[in-house]
Amino acid sequence: MPFKTSPAPFTHQGNSVSDTMRQVLYALIPGITVYVYFFGWGIVVNIILASITALSCEALMLWLRKRPIRPFITDNSALVTAWLLASAMPPFAPWWMTILGTAFGIIFAKHLYGGLGYNPFNPAVTGYAMLLISFPVEMTHWPALASLSNHYPGILDSISIIFTGQPTGGLTLDALSGATPLDTMKTALRDLYVLEDIKQNPLFGDFGAKGWEWIGNAFLLGGFWLIYKRVITWHIPFAVLGSLFIVSGFFFLIDVDIYPSPLFHIFSGATIIGAFFIATDPVTAAASNKGRLYYGASIGILIYVIRTWGGYPDAVAFSILLMNMAVPTIDYYTQPRVFGQ
Repeated sequence: MPFKTSPAPFTHQGNSVSDTMRQVLYALIPGITVYVYFFGWGIVVNIILASITALSCEALMLWLRKRPIRPFITDNSALVTAWLLASAMPPFAPWWMTILGTAFGIIFAKHLYGGLGYNPFNPAVTGYAMLLISFPVEMTHWPALASLSNHYPGILDSISIIFTGQPTGGLTLDALSGATPLDTMKTALRDLYVLEDIKQNPLFGDFGAKGWEWIGNAFLLGGFWLIYKRVITWHIPFAVLGSLFIVSGFFFLIDVDIYPSPLFHIFSGATIIGAFFIATDPVTAAASNKGRLYYGASIGILIYVIRTWGGYPDAVAFSILLMNMAVPTIDYYTQPRVFGQ
């Protein structure tokens, strides 16, 4: 049978960068909402600061590069970077850190490589990693759950802490903050405590970190929405979570006293948001479906290796950045076969 095609112009699916990025922002809303419920309004303040900074730096770099400003400002890519970075930062982080991390991601990780589509590293993760390396104390200073601190940090408390370093109403910052569950787990295991004793800490819930379990479920819901809307495919999230589950499950079966369960690793820290929202970045991730499986599986393995034997409790950012560097090699060896060969 002859293969007939219609003459140009051809129809368009209707997808655009702006619509795709808007769907990502929608998908982040459930996780951010649950985040606010457990940790207060600091994340909202951070999102506002990061968004203003991202749009300002985007406009500045476009102007310096003599590129049209309006089309790129309105494609929502800068806002996605801002929201992802703000979601990964401690809600009580000083205002200047949010601005610095966002500006670094937009300027150095995005525009100095040529802008959207040319950056080899995810801008949000790059900004986060820079802050974590440069200011490790501030980046690990997280608020305690409202149920554990006996005080829910309201909007005024959050604003006061972010801009002045002290809460309102005579409270102290120590009364509202505490170590993250991953940091607590890593420190306790290093001090030779067994898991049964560590889990008596009120920070831990049924199978993961208390509060973080629900935040992970909310981001998981947003991730399923992105798959449903075909913004992303299932390959990278499945590979990240699957490889992390298998590796952590293997060591958990070897010794249940010193290796946390797979569910703890999946529902603690930034695993879910990293698997669905950051590792799936179409610019910095592998292109083919086979390559995405290799890419995602490697991220999951690196997360476990760095968390267990490395110096950082949560390793999602570094794992994604390391595999961003490996993407060109993965794409080279996983190219789909040319039709007819």
